[in-house]
Amino acid sequence: MKSFAAVIAAFLGNRSSRSNLKTLGRLLALLFILITIYSVLFHIIMEREGSQYSWVTGLYWTLTVMSTLGFGDITFKSDLGMVFSIVVLVSGVMFLLVILPFTFIEFFYEPWMKAQAAARAPKELPESTHGHVIFTCHDPITAALIPMLEKYGHSYVVLTPHITEALEFYEQGVKVAVGELDDPETYRRMRLKKAAVLVATRSDVLNTNITFSAREESEDVPIVASATTEASRDMLELAGATEVMRLEQVMAKALARRVIGNDAAAHVIGQAGGLVIAEASVSGTRLIGGTVASSGIRGDSGLSVVGIWDHGKLRTVDPETVIEEDMVLVLAGTEDQIEAYNAVFRLPNPQHSLVLIVGGGRVGRITSKVLQEAGVKSVIIEKISERVEAFPDAVIGDATQMETLKVAHAREAKTVIITTHDDDLNISLTIFFRRLRESFQIISRCTLERNVRTLHRAGADLVLSSATMGANTIFNLVREDDNLLLAEGVLIFPTPVPAVLAGRRLADCAIRTQTGCTVIAVEHEGKRVVNPDPFIILPHNGILLLIGTLEAEEKFLRDYKPDLAPESMRRKWRRKG
Repeated sequence: MKSFAAVIAAFLGNRSSRSNLKTLGRLLALLFILITIYSVLFHIIMEREGSQYSWVTGLYWTLTVMSTLGFGDITFKSDLGMVFSIVVLVSGVMFLLVILPFTFIEFFYEPWMKAQAAARAPKELPESTHGHVIFTCHDPITAALIPMLEKYGHSYVVLTPHITEALEFYEQGVKVAVGELDDPETYRRMRLKKAAVLVATRSDVLNTNITFSAREESEDVPIVASATTEASRDMLELAGATEVMRLEQVMAKALARRVIGNDAAAHVIGQAGGLVIAEASVSGTRLIGGTVASSGIRGDSGLSVVGIWDHGKLRTVDPETVIEEDMVLVLAGTEDQIEAYNAVFRLPNPQHSLVLIVGGGRVGRITSKVLQEAGVKSVIIEKISERVEAFPDAVIGDATQMETLKVAHAREAKTVIITTHDDDLNISLTIFFRRLRESFQIISRCTLERNVRTLHRAGADLVLSSATMGANTIFNLVREDDNLLLAEGVLIFPTPVPAVLAGRRLADCAIRTQTGCTVIAVEHEGKRVVNPDPFIILPHNGILLLIGTLEAEEKFLRDYKPDLAPESMRRKWRRKG
């Protein structure tokens, strides 16, 4: 009903639609007059022929003849009557079957359909709209971020300059609006001044134009834009972008970090509220074969083991979990505790084997440079020689051909990093290398979130989604640091101590067992305890900081039902951070 009212409002709000409606009304009035005249003449001529019919019969005859139905049950006998019938028939054909339908389509039906389109894809948002996210492109990043925003109750709109594209998005269930991306008036209509963030992920040139146009409407609203080069990054910052994402660099560093991590050191992947989250490979350390409880990690460094990576997913651990050769630990603590861990467990002279990088695009080239800076030898395999002119050791050829692999010394490699932007190609390459050698560590890039699971099934040990990385960056900006979404879908979030847990020992609550979330800090009356003792009493009116997957957080909130209403909790935690 609300949608129908919006369509009516859009239809009547257009001046030409109102004018067309009047014209249509005049034609209908003319039709009514013709029917009346023909019905009267029918009676006059029938009386001349000596026949008597009711007024209803006259109306019936007129309508059947004008509409060409002509049942033949009532006919004239005189020439005058037949001529009159011809006139009624011809005028009916012209009016009912030609003039009126075309007029109806042009003056009513088309404007009505346009009004429906306008209601589905408005050019202006209601004045009450606030705290929303404005997207200027519906790409993989947007598709990955929308479900996160909807889960946390944030409104959004996808802005597009094309009505046909907007209607396609609407049919997919996406909230859309229509407007020119380089027009400051568009951003006024999108209520930019009251928005949470504006996201520009189109081409570098268009992103700069979008940013500059939006800044004319608002100087304060955060603007997140993507860039592919350092020059574009500088231009976007000059245009007024708050955050410029170099997703290729972020992706390349994340891919390289998993190789560099063979030194067993703890590498930071995120920070929140004064806490540091890091990951560390255990390969080559004394930790292998022992349990989490007997590892001495807590005693030697003060860090907590909050989980392990299992094919890109965070898996919780308990004190009796056995640490195996290929595990990567996820650790939580302070910067000093990270340094203490590295002093104890970091390998002094790690030996890195050759790394094969399949794909010499921007991500592949940056990954090679990061590895080179870390002292790790790598070889890029690329079909197009122009892409890797600056890399003399690069091998030109098809990575699935044995001759190419021999030239690249693939026998010496233990790790393969697949960096192409084509998910289908990445899946086929992953299957090929997994069949080629079962022991390969295969790390793959992924563009679309839906292909992450497919790449894992194909044999990848780790899959990093560029869409998720971009979505995480924007999500953290929208949430204003009260939540922090890290790579691989790990979330750090604060929550008041639930009433059912207040006054109980942390160990007795079994939060990790029940939900998969780990408590990494407890705060009460301005005092914070990082990596709290299992026997700490959870205080009334206290705050917990937890880490877990998005699914684990949802289960925690559903099972324990903490009171998330007080905004003071969020502000207090941010001040401490």
